[in-house]
Amino acid sequence: GPEELALLERLLGLPKGNKYGVQGERKVPVLQTNNGPGLTGLMTIAAHLVKQAKKEQLLGRTAEEKAVVQQWLEYRVTRVDGGSSKEDTRLVLKDLNIHLEDKVYLAGNMFTLADILMYYGLHRVMVDLTVQEKEKYLNVSRWFNHIQHYPGVRQHLSNVVFIKNRLYTNAH
Repeated sequence: GPEELALLERLLGLPKGNKYGVQGERKVPVLQTNNGPGLTGLMTIAAHLVKQAKKEQLLGRTAEEKAVVQQWLEYRVTRVDGGSSKEDTRLVLKDLNIHLEDKVYLAGNMFTLADILMYYGLHRVMVDLTVQEKEKYLNVSRWFNHIQHYPGVRQHLSNVVFIKNRLYTNAH
């Protein structure tokens, strides 16, 4: 929640100084604003920061892209953050692996906020995967590795290592 939003702020080049809190037992992020009520929820605050940074293209360019970005942000909040069991995690990786089969990014051919927040949300999962699991979810691994090397995204998060030689060839 709040940690991710701080990473996103830095990535977007926004000045620090936003005050984040959490609310409820699900620890929903809250942004305290100087004027008026605070903003609540990861997607809402993230979209607000993107607009503040004047980087609206991260929310998608066309109506369809915007809808796809929104869809993956919702998926991130409901499925990735909502899931708690090993089985939930496995299903998320399976879904993403199928979706990313013919795509570079979650919303197709363009890097968006969906990639950034999904990367942050999956970081703790990817860190714990075995080499075999990374190979099983090859498309997720390829995508994740691409995003973690995208300028400014990873910041202080640990670099997840993917074994290149086996991962991209069928040679045994």
